[in-house]
Amino acid sequence: MTSREETRVNEAVQISGVPSPGPDLQELLVRVARGDQEAFADVYDAVSGPVLGLVRSILRDPAQSEEVAQEVLVEVWRTAPRFQASRGSAMNWVLTLAHHRAVDRVRSAEAAAAREHRAALLDRTPAFDEVSEQVETRLEREQVRRCLRTLSELQRQSVTLAYYRGLTYREVAELLTVPLGTIKTRLRDGLIRLRDCLGVSA
Repeated sequence: MTSREETRVNEAVQISGVPSPGPDLQELLVRVARGDQEAFADVYDAVSGPVLGLVRSILRDPAQSEEVAQEVLVEVWRTAPRFQASRGSAMNWVLTLAHHRAVDRVRSAEAAAAREHRAALLDRTPAFDEVSEQVETRLEREQVRRCLRTLSELQRQSVTLAYYRGLTYREVAELLTVPLGTIKTRLRDGLIRLRDCLGVSA
């Protein structure tokens, strides 16, 4: 890919089938490093197409690709003095800048998306007090359920109907077809056992 682009840049413009010498990108960059704006205009014409093509192949998004390509060309103008021909061709240097800039943009977008995702998760996460309260309530509920299992069947039914269903002693007695006095006794004994099981001090 790079060699084809370099060939395209360094090839002469065909006039009547006879090549005429075109601008040498390496020489142009040397002139750009000295602040030559005309040379930069030539560099811009020579590399803007390949730069945009490379950036777009990484970013996919046309608008972002154009933005990043412009940033790359500004960077070429700014950092032209750093170009060293001994390390590779001028086109390769420019395309390396483009590749780095495009990859940085991808990473930046991914990091932003990750931050937004974490923020969204935190927004949906209940506060500590709310969580601890839910855990405490659940633990208490489990403990009550466990303690209820230690009662006799009649005690458990009586306590459940009176304290969890809100029935009166008389209603409990009628529902279970048990004398009222028996229900009162079962409830009293059941509540004492529950209190002891739950560790509630009198």
